[in-house]
Amino acid sequence: MLIRIDPSSADPLFEQVGQQVRALVARGDLPVGTRLPSARDLAASLDVNLHTVLRAYQDLRDDGVIELRRGRGAVVAHAPDHAPLHRAIAAVVAAARELDVPPATTLALLKEALR
Repeated sequence: MLIRIDPSSADPLFEQVGQQVRALVARGDLPVGTRLPSARDLAASLDVNLHTVLRAYQDLRDDGVIELRRGRGAVVAHAPDHAPLHRAIAAVVAAARELDVPPATTLALLKEALR
């Protein structure tokens, strides 16, 4: 599982971890039943505080993405079908390219639409 964080990002580190795990699950890179690294191991590999990863795992648990099992750790619990969303995103990307809209502007428009 490859997770990268950007310490200079405005997004909190725990959100970055959670967003990346969600993306891996959505893409199918982490199927249901996959065991995630322990919070301690992931924190060490990312060089962040243990509580940062624990917060990300708790948020993922609260959203139903993972289950936290005593003795087994964090396990992917739910992989929703995002195929319709992927098709819609592909259409937005195609339209942005056709209109020569920069990726940063496209992303800003998407973020605004999600608020």
